[in-house]
This record gives sequence, C-alpha cells and structure tokens, in this order.
Amino acid sequence: MLYEIATLTVKLGTAAKAVAGIGDYVSASGANGTLLGCWASEIGELNQLLVLRSFSDHEAWRAERERALRTTNPFGAGEAITGMSFDTYAPFPFLPPLAPGKYGSVYEIRTYRLKHGGVPPTIAAWEAAMPERGKLSPLSIAMYALDGPPRFTHIWPFASLDARAAVRAESVANGIWPPKGGPDWLTGDMRSIIALPTAISPLA
Repeated sequence: MLYEIATLTVKLGTAAKAVAGIGDYVSASGANGTLLGCWASEIGELNQLLVLRSFSDHEAWRAERERALRTTNPFGAGEAITGMSFDTYAPFPFLPPLAPGKYGSVYEIRTYRLKHGGVPPTIAAWEAAMPERGKLSPLSIAMYALDGPPRFTHIWPFASLDARAAVRAESVANGIWPPKGGPDWLTGDMRSIIALPTAISPLA
C-alpha cells in the first residue's frame, strides 16, 4: 500500500471550481488510486488543496503520477493551479488501512524532517505510544516518505480547534505524548497545516 499527497496551490477564488475538477479527475475511467481526503488549507500556507490517495501497488501509483504529469489539465483544475507537488509515502506498518468516514471538522496535517536512520525508531516509538494516545482522539494516518529527505507526516482529525488544543494539552500533561524517544530523531524542521474537508473528501 502506498499513499500520496498532492499539494495543489490554486488562484484566489478558484478553490470550489478546482475541487469539482479534482472530483471528476480522480473518479474518471482509467484513473488509478482511491481518494481518501481532499482538504483546503485554513491555517498555514493558504490557497492550497491537499489530495490524499492510496494505491494498491507501485505500478498503480506510477501510472497515476504519469497521468498527472502528461496532461495539460492536471486534476481537472489546470487553469486554477499555480503550483503542484507530490509526496509519496508508506504507512507506519502497525496501523490499519485508512478508512473513509466522519472523524472531525478540522484536520491537522503535520510533517517532520527526520535525521538519517530515524524512520525505524520513530515507527517503534509511535507503536508504543499510540494505544494510549489513540484513546484521546483518533489518528487518521502516520506515514514515512519514500522520496526526498527523510521525513514523516501524520494526519489527525479534531472536532474543532479548541478540541485540538485540549487533546494536545492533556496528552502532554499526562506524559502520553510525544512518543518517548521520538523527538530524539527530529531535525527541528517541521511544518503544520490546519485544513478543512472539502465537499468531495471521504474523510470528513
């Protein structure tokens, strides 16, 4: 199983039209992959749409990447897109496959740059910590990058920004989070986006 986040920067005022195009594009005949999430950035870098899809294998992923790169109208939103980037991931192996559903109205998508060799100890730290952390709020997915510098991304849904702040405070106060030993492998290079599900997002 592979996951991909396509980050599309769009012109101001074009997000709704772009989302409709994305919906048609990912469900078109011949498309590969399964749409899992489509969010619009709300806090962080603005005017971005983040499209999360899963792929059954490398060949399906490659065919879909080729489709995006070899068209003049990527994601059915070519006129709106001013920037496009892709990140390819494998899930932390102890996690179940990501299932569509209603989990929250606010999603945090956070990426940490890792020191070299940091992927195995990070996965181990998360595996040990998630049983207790997951009782406070569900995790959508945690996954490590297969291209570019070593890094991992996690996606958490929350009922609201206030709920996010309360959960984070409780997890730290009770020693549940961050995962023990996990921060030792971080470089300090990190970014976070608060995003809202769009009308086509299976994760909502």
